Amino acid sequence: MIMETFPLLFMLFFFFSVLFVADSTPIVASCDQCHRTKEEPDVTTTPIRNYPHDKDIDIIAAYSDASGHIRLARLKTMDLSASWVWENPTNVNTEHQNNSQGGMESLQTDSRFEDNLKHSEDEHYPEESLVQIPHSSPMTPVKIKRRMMRLQRRKARAAELVQQNKETENHTVSAAIERSKGFDTTIKGKYSIWRKEYENPNSDSTLKLMRDQIIMAKAYSNIAKSMNKTVLYEALVKHSRDSQLAIGDAHSDAELHTGALDWAKAMGHVLSMAKDQLYDCILVSRKLRAMLQSTENRANMQRKRSAFLTQLAAKTVPRPLHCLPLQLTADYYLQGYHKKGNVGKEKIEDPSLYHYAIFSDNVLATSVVVNSTAQNANEPEKHVFHIVTDKLNFEAMRMWFLTNPPSKATIDVQNIDDFKWLNSSYCSVLRQLESARLKEYYFKANHPSSLSAGSDNLKYRNPKYLSMLNHLRFYLPEVYPKLDKILFLDDDIVVQKDLTPLWSIDLKGMVIGSVETCKESFHRFDKYLNFSNPLISNNFSPDACGWAFGMNVFDLKEWKKRNITGIYHRWQDLNEDRTLWKLGTLPPGLITFYNLTYPLDRGWHVLGLGYDPALNLTEIDNAAVVHYNGNFKPWLNLAVSKYKSYWSKYVMFDNPYLQVCNLRK
Repeated sequence: MIMETFPLLFMLFFFFSVLFVADSTPIVASCDQCHRTKEEPDVTTTPIRNYPHDKDIDIIAAYSDASGHIRLARLKTMDLSASWVWENPTNVNTEHQNNSQGGMESLQTDSRFEDNLKHSEDEHYPEESLVQIPHSSPMTPVKIKRRMMRLQRRKARAAELVQQNKETENHTVSAAIERSKGFDTTIKGKYSIWRKEYENPNSDSTLKLMRDQIIMAKAYSNIAKSMNKTVLYEALVKHSRDSQLAIGDAHSDAELHTGALDWAKAMGHVLSMAKDQLYDCILVSRKLRAMLQSTENRANMQRKRSAFLTQLAAKTVPRPLHCLPLQLTADYYLQGYHKKGNVGKEKIEDPSLYHYAIFSDNVLATSVVVNSTAQNANEPEKHVFHIVTDKLNFEAMRMWFLTNPPSKATIDVQNIDDFKWLNSSYCSVLRQLESARLKEYYFKANHPSSLSAGSDNLKYRNPKYLSMLNHLRFYLPEVYPKLDKILFLDDDIVVQKDLTPLWSIDLKGMVIGSVETCKESFHRFDKYLNFSNPLISNNFSPDACGWAFGMNVFDLKEWKKRNITGIYHRWQDLNEDRTLWKLGTLPPGLITFYNLTYPLDRGWHVLGLGYDPALNLTEIDNAAVVHYNGNFKPWLNLAVSKYKSYWSKYVMFDNPYLQVCNLRK
């Protein structure tokens, strides 16, 4: 150990002028001058335990720790192990000098070692501190340099091995590609052999195979045409046409032509030839992406056309429904019913009875609402139906209920044009309907809401949004000034139970009682209102629950107290440019009755029969009111067939007017 640390000690004594110990005894592995006063043994080295003076000597020892830092420590000779030896400086002087010079050169080349050495000079070591001899060899500058060289050699070898590995991998891939060129991948009757469903005989595998073949034939035919491979192009087009004819309108293998499998095999051979001549992964993938994009564009266009045609079919009056009011109006004047007055005038304004409000221009739909309500009422004589229609259908509506009165119930039919207070100076909606901007929105084909701009706004071009019958629900106290409570019913609902318990429900100070429609994140305020506008975001919560118009209880006393009609007018004026919400009555209803709506039990009102074919039939059967909201109204051919019976059982198909107009089940 002393022999290995001698160069370091030499350097330390060079920096320190003189080091003395307490009893002037020589220092282990010290310089020549330190040994001239003592007699030395003849041997070069002597074990410390055999030192001639059997006394404990203080020793200053230098060593390198595991991190390569130079450390000094004071210790006793009695603490050293038997492996430590004394060195004779006279015999090893020359060797030590050479080693010292080598150490100096190493120190000059290793800045980290120099810094650590200077740090060791400045350190203060306690007098009785013990040296900690490392188990491994000290990290001298020479060893550090050798370690760095070994690391460099390892990195160079690793880089060489990585390069060899890449070359081997590239060689393997090239060999695999060359080997695959000799394989015959043609399998008769199967082109897409990787699809497991073709192994299942009950999966219409032939039909799916032929459809896949047609798609690939279209891709390869375009590539063949661009490369002037006329023969292959014509073969692909011919077999594609034959396969298309073989498929026809088939939806399963059983509906295919008997020779379809032979055509599929022939197409497989042609596609195999095309693959051998034209296949290029990048080119084929690019062509398939182009075909996919084209198909998506066509699908989007078809969706727009479908939406337009659905809206058109939903809003177009069928011939029987157009015939019915014409026949009724003619007989109304021919048979002198226009001279008759209203029946049951004393009940019309009696607040103790059960009053309903129905605003509609559809005679047949209104008759179903009245018939279903009266037939399911426990005391029909206490029920009064207030029907408001337009000037065009007023005579027909009145004629129908004069000739077909519901049992014991009272019917009051009014013409909206007779409400002289309902004018553009008072009503915001009427004023907006007369504006040139709204007329342009509805009647100019080049407006952004037209078909070319998409189908999203088509539903807002519905003519009902131009009718004041749709907005009259916001003027109930003005229409019925002497009533305290009223039940509003849409003309596309069917009543299945007695509704009189609704009048006894305590609305707890709210203005309207309604069934909420929000489920999880659906049908909340952010679905109907534009929350990017500060007027909306600062006054309403986007998570507020929406509710349904169609069957609603209104407390008209509370309405007047809170000036609900004034609130409605204010928000309609703010939405003149239609930036707060689109057209319709539900969004302004949500705003007008915000925090003024009492939630009714869901069993009172089930919605969705006009658009959702997957409703729970048990819920429909148990509901007090079912609502055909949506485009698939029950009086149209678009209606969902399994829901139509709930409505049709209240239609009097044996009525002479319905038979004349060819209205049947």
